[in-house]
Formats: sequence, C-alpha cells, structure tokens
Amino acid sequence: MQIIENLKVKEKVYIEKLENGLTVLIIPKNNTAKKYMIWGTNFGSIDNNFVAPQDEKATQIPDGVAHFLEHKMFEQENGTNSLDVLSALGVDANAYTTTDHTAYLFETTDNFKPALEELMNYVQNPYFTDENVEKEKGIISQEIKMYDDQPGWQVYMNALKLMYHDNPINIDIAGSVESITQIDKETLYKSYNTFYHPSNMALIVCGDFQPEEILQTIKDNLKKDVKKQGEIKRNYPTEPESIVAPEKTVTMEVNMPMFTIGLKAKPEQEKIVAKHIAVEIILYMLLGKSSYAYQKLYEAGDIISQPQLEYENAKQYSHILISGQSKNPQNVVKMLKEQIQKYLKSGLDEKHFTRIKKKIYGDYVSEFNEVGSIARMFLADYFKGINSFDYLEEYEQVTLEYANQILKEIFDLEKMVVSIVKG
Repeated sequence: MQIIENLKVKEKVYIEKLENGLTVLIIPKNNTAKKYMIWGTNFGSIDNNFVAPQDEKATQIPDGVAHFLEHKMFEQENGTNSLDVLSALGVDANAYTTTDHTAYLFETTDNFKPALEELMNYVQNPYFTDENVEKEKGIISQEIKMYDDQPGWQVYMNALKLMYHDNPINIDIAGSVESITQIDKETLYKSYNTFYHPSNMALIVCGDFQPEEILQTIKDNLKKDVKKQGEIKRNYPTEPESIVAPEKTVTMEVNMPMFTIGLKAKPEQEKIVAKHIAVEIILYMLLGKSSYAYQKLYEAGDIISQPQLEYENAKQYSHILISGQSKNPQNVVKMLKEQIQKYLKSGLDEKHFTRIKKKIYGDYVSEFNEVGSIARMFLADYFKGINSFDYLEEYEQVTLEYANQILKEIFDLEKMVVSIVKG
C-alpha cells in the first residue's frame, strides 16, 4: 500500500490499486465515531458518446443516462430496495451524479460492515427490466419538471448555455423529458458494463479504521475473477473559446432577482491546483465580504449576502460562476467589471491578497475536520488526477505575481455572461 502523509493537517491516505483495476483510498480518522464510505465511477452527464474497450464503433447514448442509472442501481432482483435496507441499518445513505462522476455513499457510527456489504453488493449487481425502466421514466420526468420550475436551477443552467456552444455540460444532468424516453434496459446495461468496471472506479473510506483490515473487507466483497479492462475512449465535441451570448433574463416567481455571472475559461491540465487556489483568492478579493465591491453593494442595498463563488476546471470545460440575489443585478455586474478592470490595470492589492490567502488556507484545513467532506473531496479530486493534499502542498507556490498572471489569463470580460431570473 502506498502511504501519503501530510504533516500540515497530520493526516495520511493509504492507496492501493487492486488487480481488477479498482483504486482504494483509506483515510484513517481516529478522533471520530463517524465512518464514511463512498464508491464512485468516472461516468457523468457529459459522457454520452464513447467507444467501449471491447468495441470498434462509438456508442451514442441519450442525455441523462448517468443520472438514470444512479436512480436504478438501488433496485434489486429479490424485490428489495438497497436504500431501504441501508436505512433500516441506521445509516445515512445517498447517491449523486455530477458532470464527470457518479457516487454511492453512506455515513454511520454503527453497522458499518453490513452497510459496506450492502452497498458493494448493489453497485456490483444491477437489475434492469423493461418494466422497472419504464416506471423510472415517470419518476425522473417529474424530477426534471420540478427543476424546470426552480429559479435557482434555471439561472444556473442558463449561465452554462450562455457560455457553451456544444459541450454537453450545457445539458441538464438529468437530461430532458424527451431524452429519457429513449433510454431502455440495453442502454443501461451497456453504460453500466462500460463505466462501472473497477478500472474506472475509486472507493474511499474515512474513519476509525485499521487500513489493512478494511482493505481486506473491501477485497472480500468484490466480485471475483474480474480482469482489468482497456481504456474507454470518450468523444466530446470541439468547443469554441467564444461565448454563445452575453446575457439572458427570464421571468419566474421570485421575491428578489437572482443572478449567475459566468466567466468562460480555457480547460487547463497544467498546474491545476495552484491555478485553482489563485482563482479562489481573486474571487474573494473581488466579491468576498472584505472586498471593496461587496462593501459598496451592501451599503447601497444592492446585495444582502456574499454571492456564491465557484471555479470549476475539468478536462473538457472550465469556468467561474458567481451566484446570488440582488434587487439590481446589473449594479453587481457593473461593480464586478470595474474591479476586474482596476486589478488588471494596477495589479492585486498585496495586503488584501495576503489576508485572503490565509483565509483560503484556513478553509482548506477545516475541510479535513469531517469524514464526509474528506471522502467526497478525495473522490472528486481523484477523477481530476489530483491528490487532495496537493492543495495544502502547493499553497505556498501561489504568489502575488502568479495570481496577477492568472488574473490576466482567466478574467477576460469578453468571456463574461450574465444570467438573471427576475420576478
């Protein structure tokens, strides 16, 4: 087992690559009674065109298959639902689908071993029939329609559609009511057999474990004689660097207008972690609670709380999203643009930069306090080719000079979009 230790947070991660290709990460946390397990596959909503390892031709699947598959995995051939079984064990179980991965998880203080056995059993034994797939279409259709009526989801999706021409990130993770009608059991089995192979998965446990013991338990519950599989070739459309349109406003029932400001960036595979830290610092300098722009907007009553500040960088897409509520979103946009232009002209303020950099470091350290946040973080980072400790290790590399360089690279006002939902 490979052991990576980080002395800054006094944590270790034990990593084992099994013969079947599965990567297991064990993060012992001896000062808590909580135990957490998450098993993820590198299969998300954008993976809708691929060549399976055993195939020569590409397979195109309908939008929403990854999410649909996540819903169907709990149903077992004996008529039970594994989510109900896990709940009866007293564990808090769930699953989720993102653009690039799907995950099954639970948290508990008791019954960890039977819960692990149940989760590993249902993830390795899908059961799809014509009848249960058709039934699920009605359930997911209702979910899609519910999200269509949610202003927060619409303001977010419209921002993505303003930024991306052809990248499937601009498609709802659940697909559409129309696209899911095309899903059948053959599509689900094809997707499962391609993407739910151990070679394309990672399993993380965090809690009071002896690494060798828990690793053996995991091995005991894996299907036997599963061989490594070849590479899955994923096909994505070529995405232009330009945005689709700068702005879109829709009317829905909201007490106060909602906004999402997007900045489209170029996907980067170099210095991913350092760049992420630099962008995060810049965002807090622009619109964090201690920023000039936030103070002015708050005093004017144009903003009631700090906007949500996000930077997402993956192999196929990269963008910044700034989301919040304002009685006058255009004032927020105007102030943000002025601050970006000011920083581009004169550079970032050194004292403010140092203060925010320390705050960001504190946020990273605090993420290691809770088993769930640790496990989810390691899983998401693993699929991006990152070890989560890298954020603590590369923190010092992010200098004022480097941050100013990233500011010029990423904060291009020509790539800014504004999505608004007003009442």
